[in-house]
Amino acid sequence: MTWMVTGGAGYIGSHVVQAFRDEGIDVVVLDDLSSGVRGFVPEDVELVEASILDTDTVAETLRRRACVGVVHLAGFKYAGVSVQRPLHTYEQNVTGTANLLTAMEQSGVHRIVFSSSAAVYGTPDTLLVTEETPTSPESPYGQSKLIGEWLLADQAIATRESAAPLLHTSLRYFNVVGSGRDDLYDSSPHNLFPLVLDALVAGRTPRINGDDYPTADGTCVRDYIHVADLARSHVSAARALAEGRPLEPVYNLGSGDGVSVREIMTAMASVTGIAFTPEIAPRRPGDPARIVASGELAARDVDWRMTHDLDSMVASAWSARQAAGRS
Repeated sequence: MTWMVTGGAGYIGSHVVQAFRDEGIDVVVLDDLSSGVRGFVPEDVELVEASILDTDTVAETLRRRACVGVVHLAGFKYAGVSVQRPLHTYEQNVTGTANLLTAMEQSGVHRIVFSSSAAVYGTPDTLLVTEETPTSPESPYGQSKLIGEWLLADQAIATRESAAPLLHTSLRYFNVVGSGRDDLYDSSPHNLFPLVLDALVAGRTPRINGDDYPTADGTCVRDYIHVADLARSHVSAARALAEGRPLEPVYNLGSGDGVSVREIMTAMASVTGIAFTPEIAPRRPGDPARIVASGELAARDVDWRMTHDLDSMVASAWSARQAAGRS
């Protein structure tokens, strides 16, 4: 049984690949390396260097490797940048997903786990986001992820009377942090953990955007989940689809309580041993005070468990940052 992991050379994708291998499941990676790292793919795992926009190559790989399904993580993921590059975002995330589904149909592959995003919710008016919370994305990135979910749902409807109806589920999540191994790290220029760690290594003082929110310590509260926990649920969802077990169309992978930005800064200082007092900058427009998701449904169906606390999340990220030796 072989699964294709699109975007499998990226930070999250490489952890999904590792989780599959830990379960003894064969994988093939498809990644154009626009943001992925060749070295993140194990030497004994085939890497097909191609875009999901390349329908012919995707279809040929699915047939040649006799894939039973796809875990789809490839895409352009930067919400803020997507506002400046909407056409690029839609091409990568919407056209790319449509082309992937076309390749799957051509190849007789009818199972897909889609890496969606909590960005589909925008700024919800509830303290705890559930799968029933209305979607209202506020960026081209969030819109593109929601459209991706629609594409899967529509293709499932179109194929439901066929011999191989599309089986699918989408996993929505907020902030993915930490490292499952020292050689797999987050190098995003937009994510909080690498921004703080890079600042500390460079001797700069990390910054908090706003400390006057209506929260316990005045800073924003968000859902932070460990990448290895996230990867495990992708594999669990893939197993369920392969075994024909019914899944919901979407699941939130959330902590249920969240942590504040100030709590993260405190953990960063404690774990790294680098004492600092964060600078306080003005609020960023549009930042809600608190967004936290429930993971109850995912815990029931796709083995969603928070096995890392904040300190271990920071410690694993710091260990990988040190091992990488980036300056």
